Amino acid sequence: MMDRRDIDQLALRLVSLVPPGLAEAHKDLRANFSDVLAQGLRRLDLVTREEFDVQTQVLARTRAKVEELERRVAALEADAPG
Repeated sequence: MMDRRDIDQLALRLVSLVPPGLAEAHKDLRANFSDVLAQGLRRLDLVTREEFDVQTQVLARTRAKVEELERRVAALEADAPG
C-alpha cells in the first residue's frame, strides 16, 4: 500500500497542475489532495506487498500439492482394473 510519503508526492504532482495564478492556494490544495487520497486508499481495502507475497507463496505450494495429487490419482487410475 502507498505510505504517507507516496501520497504526499502524488498530492504535490496534483498541485503542480494548478494554474500559477492560484499559487497562494497551493498549500491548502496540497493538504486537501493528501487527505482525499489517503481516505480513498483506505476505503479500497488494499493488502500490503508483504501480505500479497505470502499469499503468492501459499498459492504456489498449494498448486504444487494439487499437481502431485493429480499425478497420484492418474497413476492409481492407470493401475486400477477396469
